[in-house]
Amino acid sequence: MDTPIQEIFIGRQPILDRNQRPYAYELLFRSGRQNFAQVSDDTTATATVLSHAITELGLEAALGPYLGFINLDARMLMSEVLEMLPREKFVLEVLETVELTPRVIARCRELKELGFTLALDDFVTLEEQHRPLLEMADIVKVELMGMDEAKLAATVEALRQWPLKLLAEKVDSEAQVKHCLALGFELFQGYYFAKPTIIAGKKLSHSELTLNRLLGLILQDADTGELEAIFKPEPGLTLNLMRLTNSAASGVRQKITSVRHALTVLGRRQLQRWLQLLVYADASPSGPLASPLMQLAATRGRFMELMADKLMGADRDLADRAFMTGIMSLMPTLLHVPIGEVMQGLSVANDVREALEARGGILGRMLQLAEKQEEGDMDACFALTAELPGLDNARVNALLSQALAWANSIGQQAD
Repeated sequence: MDTPIQEIFIGRQPILDRNQRPYAYELLFRSGRQNFAQVSDDTTATATVLSHAITELGLEAALGPYLGFINLDARMLMSEVLEMLPREKFVLEVLETVELTPRVIARCRELKELGFTLALDDFVTLEEQHRPLLEMADIVKVELMGMDEAKLAATVEALRQWPLKLLAEKVDSEAQVKHCLALGFELFQGYYFAKPTIIAGKKLSHSELTLNRLLGLILQDADTGELEAIFKPEPGLTLNLMRLTNSAASGVRQKITSVRHALTVLGRRQLQRWLQLLVYADASPSGPLASPLMQLAATRGRFMELMADKLMGADRDLADRAFMTGIMSLMPTLLHVPIGEVMQGLSVANDVREALEARGGILGRMLQLAEKQEEGDMDACFALTAELPGLDNARVNALLSQALAWANSIGQQAD
């Protein structure tokens, strides 16, 4: 029987800035069987989140270049455990359930002096008890749920007397985003941003750093494996490589089965010309995986690749096709077009097409498992895992951790 820690799937919700670029992640406790965990002990929940992140992922892998928000009840706030955390990586969220006693305020001041960033969670209405904490807090998370525009405006006006960053929490509509932007909110968090079906990008950007690295490798006559390793963390660039390779101009009629295959078919000279064109055109200076959806696509692809490696009886190339299936599965959301339009003109392997269009075959079941995991539907996850020989719940959890670590490491690679 699996132990409870083996059933925990990492919960992370992106916190974005005014331009919808990643600012931080809130690290969340998940019971493994419920989308919203029923937390009976906040201290245990936070301790589990920290232990899981530190021991299984490592903090840099769990957060990448971003900050991590963690929830603190009174007991965890007073605990010496916090002193072991790197100050530059964490924002300490004081839960709304914490009674702001003189002892708690003194502890918050101590943590502030140690260099931590402090946030007040689930803020609704300014009360006298909040003032001592607001004097030292850096961020206030204003909860939008159930708050009308007049009350929100009044709350914001009351908070303007302190030099605080305002974070709009539980954002679930575009109207709320626009209203909060007008009120001066700097940070945003909520299902409007976290659900892949909502924040659909209309074009896939490429990291200027990545393009220059690829060009440099080509000029150094690097082997195909090195080039492939640069492409794989870039879902948008990989999809466009596929499109280029499958274009009528290239004269290709064979089915492309992997990134390596596409690079081989295209050839170095054509690849160099294409990359130079991208550099001259509209390469984004935002860096790899600036969009949470792009990061999700990369994570999903890597997760499926790792699962394919563990499947009993899987052929050697299944992992390559699994990776391709994973990243392409989010392209309809990223491009805001149906999967049929994404696939148009692409000559991919039959099992990849079947998985993407009908969630059929072994790749289709793996894709469903990745999707259900992201939705937090653990019952469906366990049922799908049982259909994949060679995998069990503990192994799937470990592979997900590896995939998250891989995706988060992308933004930290040096030029």
